[in-house]
This record gives sequence, C-alpha cells and structure tokens, in this order.
Amino acid sequence: MKKAKHFIVVFVLTVIATLIMRWLLNFIFAQPVAASAEAIPIGVLTNAHYWMISLLFSLIMVLMLYSVVVFKRQPGDEEDGPHIHGNTALEIGWTIVPLFIVVGFGIWGSVMLIDLTKPNPGEMNIDVVAQQWSWSFKYPEQGDFTSSELVLPVDQPIVLNMRSQDVIHNFWVVEFRVKQDVVPGQTTVLRITPIEEGEYVLRCAEICGLEHSQMLAPVRVVSQGDFDTWVEEKSAAPKYAEMTPEERGAIWHGAEGFGCIGCHSVDGTPGAGPTWLGIYGREELLDDGTSVMVLEDYIRKSILLPNEEIVDGYQPNLMPQTYEDLFAERQAEILANEGVEIDIIADLIAFMQTLEE
Repeated sequence: MKKAKHFIVVFVLTVIATLIMRWLLNFIFAQPVAASAEAIPIGVLTNAHYWMISLLFSLIMVLMLYSVVVFKRQPGDEEDGPHIHGNTALEIGWTIVPLFIVVGFGIWGSVMLIDLTKPNPGEMNIDVVAQQWSWSFKYPEQGDFTSSELVLPVDQPIVLNMRSQDVIHNFWVVEFRVKQDVVPGQTTVLRITPIEEGEYVLRCAEICGLEHSQMLAPVRVVSQGDFDTWVEEKSAAPKYAEMTPEERGAIWHGAEGFGCIGCHSVDGTPGAGPTWLGIYGREELLDDGTSVMVLEDYIRKSILLPNEEIVDGYQPNLMPQTYEDLFAERQAEILANEGVEIDIIADLIAFMQTLEE
C-alpha cells in the first residue's frame, strides 16, 4: 500500500507538472494565426511535440525531486543504502518505448512533408526573385506583370517558383508556417494555400548580408474578387513605352525587383549604399581619397562596375556585378513586347534627378 501511495502521488504531480509545463511552452512560444492550409497539420505535429516535451520533462523532474524529498537520508541514519542491481524489464521499457515514439514522430513528419509538397489541383504559379536585399513577384498567368508585394487569393493553391540572383535567401511568412531556401543557380518550389485574409510580412530567414534584417516584403491575402480587381489594376497600368524615363526609373528602383531599393533609400535613410536623395550632381569622397561628381558617367560606371570606385564609408562586393546582363535581358523583353528601345540606366539617372533635397 505504501508503494502504491508513492506511485499515485508521483502520477498526480506529473500530471499537474505536465499541464503547467505545456501552458508555459504555449506562452513562451506563442504563435500568430495559422493563415495557410499547411499550417494546420504542422500545428498539430508541433502541439504533439510540446505535449511530449512537457510530459518527459515533468516525469524526470518529479521523480528526481520527489526522491530527493521523500527518500532522503534521515538524521542519525548511518547505514549503507540497499544494493540495487537493476530492473531488466524497466531498462528494456525505457529503451523500447522512446524508440517507438521517436520513430513514430519521424514517420508522422515524413508523411506530412510528402503531403504538403505534392502538387494540388488548380494551382496558380507565381515567380519569386530574391536578391540582396529585396523581393519581387511575377504573375505569369495574369499577364506576366511584376509586383513588389505578394498578393494571394484566399483558398487558392499557390506554387511559388523561386530563384536567387546572388546568395542563399529563405522565403518565410511565419503565419504560413512553411519556409524554403531560395538558392542561386536553381529554382526551388514552395506550395501554399492561404486560408485567412489579412496582411502579413515576408522575411528572409537566411542570413544574407548587411541588410538581411530589412529584406522584407508585404504579403496580402484577399478575396478572389479583390484579387481580380488588383490584377485588372496592374494590367491596366501604362506600358513602359507610354511612361516618362522618370516614371520608369521609379519602377526599376522599387517594384521591378532589381534590388536597388534594398540598398539605396530615396528619403535620406542610411543603407548598405548611399541614399539617392540629392545624390545627382553631388561631390562624393571615394575610399581611395579622391573625389568624384555624381553625374551620368559615374553613375553608369558604378552600376556596371560597382567595385571600381567605392564611396568612402561603404563596402565593396555588396552590389551585384550582373546588372549589365540583367538590364540587357529586361530591355530585350520590352523591345519584343512593346517595340520600344529603352535604357534602364538612363531611366534610373532621370529618376535620381527628381530626388532633390
């Protein structure tokens, strides 16, 4: 009866400790709303892990502390404790049971991963381009326009075809609960079905350089009707041939996804590169001690050969050295689609000239 009492007390204390520990884990690791269909099974698996962690921690701590308090040596007791050889059944049990639990969680996670990454009927494709330190999104099935924000219709299965222009990045919207590396030289895929309308934030979850923490993009999940309206508005935007160079330059700096906005602010805010506010016609001190006037020739050279002349206080090898090819590809695309030749660098220079202090 005395042994049974110990087991009952330990059982009750373990249950209480498990509930308290589970509450603490839920409080410490509180998560935002689950905004995608993928987040639901992931949440169930995470919850199961938390319960198992709470139970094992409580069981170990309760047994240890209970033994210290109840079975401690009494004052005046100088006898040796009884010799205990061991319990074969118990040792086999605490080896086999955890083994099955770990294997079970592994199978559960593997089956879930296969299910979450398999193609879904009626998927919509979106192309994602990541580079230091910005995101851009192209909608090939809606007219092939590009956006600096990711807009998704609710309950619509989405396939994100992602590529990087430079280093490894990682696509992570915490409310979606799924994430995927974006690797240079290959296309990685992430599937999402958003289920909660709202505004979220896309973050890069892979340390990718100086402005890594600022590599953010807005994400909006909207109704199908609002999405169709947004697509119509984007599709009705003036063609590049109908825009002024200054208007095109603002697009190249921001929405187009060449990454200029990731390093160069237009409001004087410090960044990885000099702000463009008031930059045109300004004299800049270079890291070799010489000075240069920021005019067309210098700007063009700085874009095409970014490591040749570095402004003092800034680091080399931060700006991609592939803009000549990227711009040529985009200019050829516009020429094929609209029959007009443009110069992206000239557009950027025209835009800079509008940014007067």
